Amino acid sequence: MGETHHDHHDHSHTPPPIGVPPMSVGLGGPLSGPRGATFTPEEQLHQLTFCIHSNPSWPEMFLLAFQHYIVTLGTTVMIASFLVPRMGGDHGDKARVIQTLLFMGAINTLLQTFLGTRLPTVMGSSFAFVIPVAAIIRDFSDSGFNSEHDRFVHTMRAIQGALIVSSFFNIIIGYSKAWGTYSRLFSPVSIVPVVCVVGLGLFQRGFPMLAQCVEIGLPMLILLVIVQQYLKRLHESTYVILERFALLMCVGVVWAFAALLTVSGAYNDVGEQTKTNCRTDKSHLLSAATWIRVPYPFQWGPPIFRASHVFGMMGAALVTSAESTGTYFAAARLSGATPPPAHVLTRSIGLQGIGMLLNGIFGAAVGPTASVENVGLLGLTHVGSRRVVQLSCIFMLFFSIFGKFGAFFASIPLPIFAAIYCVLFGLVTATGISFIQFANNNSMRNLYVLGLSLFLGISVPQYFNNFSNIAGHGPVNTDGGWFNDIINTIFSSPPTVALIVGTLLDNTLDARRYVEDRGLGWWIPFQHRNGDMRNDEFYAYPIRISELVPSRFL
Repeated sequence: MGETHHDHHDHSHTPPPIGVPPMSVGLGGPLSGPRGATFTPEEQLHQLTFCIHSNPSWPEMFLLAFQHYIVTLGTTVMIASFLVPRMGGDHGDKARVIQTLLFMGAINTLLQTFLGTRLPTVMGSSFAFVIPVAAIIRDFSDSGFNSEHDRFVHTMRAIQGALIVSSFFNIIIGYSKAWGTYSRLFSPVSIVPVVCVVGLGLFQRGFPMLAQCVEIGLPMLILLVIVQQYLKRLHESTYVILERFALLMCVGVVWAFAALLTVSGAYNDVGEQTKTNCRTDKSHLLSAATWIRVPYPFQWGPPIFRASHVFGMMGAALVTSAESTGTYFAAARLSGATPPPAHVLTRSIGLQGIGMLLNGIFGAAVGPTASVENVGLLGLTHVGSRRVVQLSCIFMLFFSIFGKFGAFFASIPLPIFAAIYCVLFGLVTATGISFIQFANNNSMRNLYVLGLSLFLGISVPQYFNNFSNIAGHGPVNTDGGWFNDIINTIFSSPPTVALIVGTLLDNTLDARRYVEDRGLGWWIPFQHRNGDMRNDEFYAYPIRISELVPSRFL
């Protein structure tokens, strides 16, 4: 993992203000006062113990891979717990949906790490699909069915059809190189807000969810910070163990504490919502899951195709492209790789479309996206190894097929996951901030682009989501349901809004005049296939595969 040092110079071309002595302007004047140490920009993080293509020992890798599986579980269970009851499904249906989402997550992760970005990113389930899926659920809520289970199956078949057709949107914008062409408009200035809101935009899954059962969520958060950051420094022999596996240890301790509260009767006389959030036996997954079940194509029946459902899903497909792009840049930074070039982003989005097609064929409830929390785990453990993430697929496949074993871990109370997310999402957000070192962060023009992109990236989706929660539909509520779904889905996504605003402002506000301030001198070589010799080291296909793929797709 080679380190390259770049010095930043003062790019200001503005003369001193009239009437102000020249010596009072700039860094060296008498008004500046004492100066401390300065730090030059670093392309790679020195604190990474293992980068993208270096690996720990096999026992450590399996433990780290299992840790990635545990982190993946949280979002998977949240999505299934939110959607399946609204479809009319029971606990058994929820267990099967979770199994299918995990199974497809493993398949999509293997595809991306071998043939897509090749970054150590887990492909998890995306909340971006909740809005179009909720629209499909509403369409069938008043229809006459013999039972709630029939309504669930019919809704799943409609979701399958919408996922299958809308997947071609990502396939087209990916393999036509349209997304790669758009990514050439990026710069360090526009990437900072996108990566930041990839983490910040998920704040509702942090402390607000933790507070739903504060007696187990808050101890989890405090214990994780203390063990992983403070206790590891007490003795040299425990430093590595606590740095890499503190999350796993803390989950075990707090989960046992939650089980103790459950069996002691602490939640016997509380509200139903508190029982659901705090008790370890309220998920009903362990009793409902089958011992062995392999997800198979069209397991819910033949797909149902409706144009109105497809358009909403296409909006979600665009959103996941923006979300995954921001997550890939964070993953590259936390695994010691160069920023992903345009041709890598375009093939990854195309492959994500293929993954969405497979999700539709196998009957997953939502489409895939790059998991933000798993990227945060790379930074928490200081292990950015690609092989660790690939090994996590073994656990996802095993626990998706052997349902009883998977249901045991899926019964971890969600506030425990929320406490983990407070740390992991925060790490991804801070990783986004670190990209500003490659641009001139003393430029008022850059500060304007950053500030407006960040604020609108959080504020606009918050307005759309609050409006939907109160009114039962998004702010855009025309006679065209498909149009409503597309617009409401796009503007409910923080990374998508930040990407739109950031690239628009950065490429229209004196873009040519501020080429150096924008950091393009450092940025552009990484965006071309042969622009930097390290690009192939991190992103080339595995040996011999490149011989089988037409060069226009490489």
